[in-house]
Amino acid sequence: MHNIKVGVIQMSVSDDKETNLKKAQSMIRKACQQGAQMVVLPEVFNSPYQINLFPDYAEPYPGPTTRLLSRLAAEQEILLVGGSIIEKDTNGKLYNSSFVFDEKGQLLGRHRKMHLFDINLPGKVVFRESDILESGNNITIIQHQGLCLGLMICYDFRFPELARAAVLEGAQLLVVPAAFTAATGEAHWDLLMRSRAVDNQCFVIAVSPARNPQSSYQAWGHSMIVDPWGRIIAEAGETESIIYARLDFKQLEEIRQQLPLLQHRRHDLYHLNYGRLMK
Repeated sequence: MHNIKVGVIQMSVSDDKETNLKKAQSMIRKACQQGAQMVVLPEVFNSPYQINLFPDYAEPYPGPTTRLLSRLAAEQEILLVGGSIIEKDTNGKLYNSSFVFDEKGQLLGRHRKMHLFDINLPGKVVFRESDILESGNNITIIQHQGLCLGLMICYDFRFPELARAAVLEGAQLLVVPAAFTAATGEAHWDLLMRSRAVDNQCFVIAVSPARNPQSSYQAWGHSMIVDPWGRIIAEAGETESIIYARLDFKQLEEIRQQLPLLQHRRHDLYHLNYGRLMK
């Protein structure tokens, strides 16, 4: 696959799951009408981003949300990265999980958020995902029709080793459903996305919910697509929107040939020990 048109959905999220699913369905279809071959949804797109509410919105796989995503992927014949939802496993444990479906609606892979967002920014935000959620334990690589992508969720992306491990396994594209807070987003959002793209010479797709003034959790918005040279090639604002870009993987190959960072790594001095975590 030499190129692919992607549609990135920055949707408003309400406290009603059915409303959120209808919104996602409508925006996915709209993106496909514009020729998107791959569509990406934001983190926790079917429920408010409130830890105390996660158990109420959690669902198993397969469940209402993942069945809808599978059906839409098949209906529109797209590669669909289903943002993330709160998943309840057979033991009742909760995970922040992303499900990816192919053009036939088949599940290609699932990523469970590995790094849980436990922070305390005095006067700005206090958040402890580990009070409710379990952490995933696998680096997730999706390979499909010549495309190789690494999948992470929000706080995962702050750990450069994870992005590098994915790229060393062949990832041309890092996909990050994320709901950065307004405070951390303003400080670090575009810096992190552009840095990971430059360091790993890959495309980055970062997908946030739209800003909701009525919500107790203020997402940053500003979903973006970054090329392997660190250029922002599409960016949303704070409000609900869909952004598009055509990713040309020949550009990626040219950049890696011209500035061969990955080849120049000093394997004799350092290495990543991650093989057992690949999935």
